[in-house]
Amino acid sequence: MTGVLQPPIAGCATAGAPSALPVLRERGQREVFCGLTGIVWLHRKMQDAFFLVVGSRTCAHLLQSAAGVMIFAEPRFATAIIEDKDLAGRSDPHEELDRVVAQLLERRGEIRTLFLVGSCPSEVIKLDLARAAQRLNARFAPAVRVFNYSGSGIETTFTQGEDTCLAALVPALPALPAGETDLLVVGTLPDIVEDQFTRLMATVGFESVHFFPPRHSRELPAVGPGTRVLLAQPFLAETLKALQGRGARHLPAPFPFGVAGTTRWLTAATDAFHLPSELLRRACLAPMDRAERSLDRHRALLEGRRVMFFPDSQLEIPLARFLREELGAALVEVGTPYLHRELVGPDLRLLGPTVQLSEGQDVERQLDRCRAERPDLVVCGLGLANPLEAEGIPTKWSIELVFSPVHGYDQAGDLAELFTRPLRRRAALGA
Repeated sequence: MTGVLQPPIAGCATAGAPSALPVLRERGQREVFCGLTGIVWLHRKMQDAFFLVVGSRTCAHLLQSAAGVMIFAEPRFATAIIEDKDLAGRSDPHEELDRVVAQLLERRGEIRTLFLVGSCPSEVIKLDLARAAQRLNARFAPAVRVFNYSGSGIETTFTQGEDTCLAALVPALPALPAGETDLLVVGTLPDIVEDQFTRLMATVGFESVHFFPPRHSRELPAVGPGTRVLLAQPFLAETLKALQGRGARHLPAPFPFGVAGTTRWLTAATDAFHLPSELLRRACLAPMDRAERSLDRHRALLEGRRVMFFPDSQLEIPLARFLREELGAALVEVGTPYLHRELVGPDLRLLGPTVQLSEGQDVERQLDRCRAERPDLVVCGLGLANPLEAEGIPTKWSIELVFSPVHGYDQAGDLAELFTRPLRRRAALGA
């Protein structure tokens, strides 16, 4: 299927730029991981939760490889393997699932929340995990609460697994008392980054800031009309919709990558709560200075370099904004699996007038454009990186940008280094 130019995006005006950017919408062969991958960072965040994938041995191999753990490490995820007898209808998969869950909870007494995660095989055989979660809740609650969500590659791509997981939790969030206001930061952040933001926001004057998902699954934040939502990740469209259904209000802002992105993100929060801008400026002076100095040594290598993003994680537009605005890179094409305008609009307006935007994927056509442009750096998935490297085009794995701490001031230099590392490697090899 060929790509087609869509109508311009409303609200994309930038200083000295046309009022809109056209979007090349593509629907063809995709090269992405499924939403099961989100378990890798979700299970590390929620320390008393367990993720049970109902899937195949392929699902189990994917998770073990992506997480980099061995069986004896006893991680907080596992796969309930759908056997041939289940597919052939020779056994009741619900009875088998109940048996596996009972064994799991007997062995792992620290589990307080259990997620049943759908996969391609469970979707194909129409295994009703929602009904299974209700049945298991009746049996094990309140000691263990059971939720379900889909990580199937049929339904989700890569980072969307976190979105469906958090959206499944939203109905269980307690109600925020009438008349109270609260700031809710939504999206999984490494603990070190969460701690940095917590300290900074306390210095600025926030009395109540909560993070979703929490570190402990039973410490769910309250939500209501007084909740102001600040997204930390751009791939949480369904979660945001569910929170808005509970009365929460979204604070649009660029995402907190680099100095400018983090400052604008924090400013959106302080403005919403009418906190003094001078207090924010003073609180940010030292971390901003550290971040600027850390970016200086990378700027010289990235300035003027032509960068192309293949669609993969939905981080592409905020990261492209960071590269262009803060490191001087030139954007050839920025592709993203889904273009959620409400979420990435503030970053989108800062991409400049000449960048080609694309939504969705037709991998062969995108590879043709990449070969024609010969960019200095391509950000793409693992499956495309080695072939492009073999053709002399440096690449950065997009999955590494999701797995690494990259948000906030103190991680700005680390984020920039992820982009300069392949360029330095190629220079060292004399390629």
